[in-house]
Amino acid sequence: MRKIVAGKLHGINVTEANLNYHGSITLDPAHCEAAGILPMEFVEIWNKNSGARISTYVMLGERGSRCCILNGAAARTCQPGDQIIVCNSIYLNETEITSLKPRIVTFDQDNHISDRLTYSVDLDAHGQYTFSILDESQEALAIPALVSRA
Repeated sequence: MRKIVAGKLHGINVTEANLNYHGSITLDPAHCEAAGILPMEFVEIWNKNSGARISTYVMLGERGSRCCILNGAAARTCQPGDQIIVCNSIYLNETEITSLKPRIVTFDQDNHISDRLTYSVDLDAHGQYTFSILDESQEALAIPALVSRA
């Protein structure tokens, strides 16, 4: 079993840091649904401004609020306005990697969804992995990189 990216909120802006609250991250349910992130799911958080990396669980905020609130100890790692990446993951067998299509959502400065992307891993005719980033219409955004299977 390998730990694989399942979805990401990429570049979402922190709207609040609330030290005096139960630890977690509070997110707009619409954002979580777009990336396939579940309530109470553990996620990794990477602060693009400071480089801080933490792990916590997701709580759902008000739908349509575009909130991204770091609570409790997590509030020490981020400030309002910081851009962060929120990433969930799953464990799966390597043979299942081509069936996984992680959903990546990017944001503008007001936490409106800018792009909806999908990561895609496939096997070429030589049994090597290829990697593509696809937009909503499933058009490749990047030249696939070849990686040999181990």
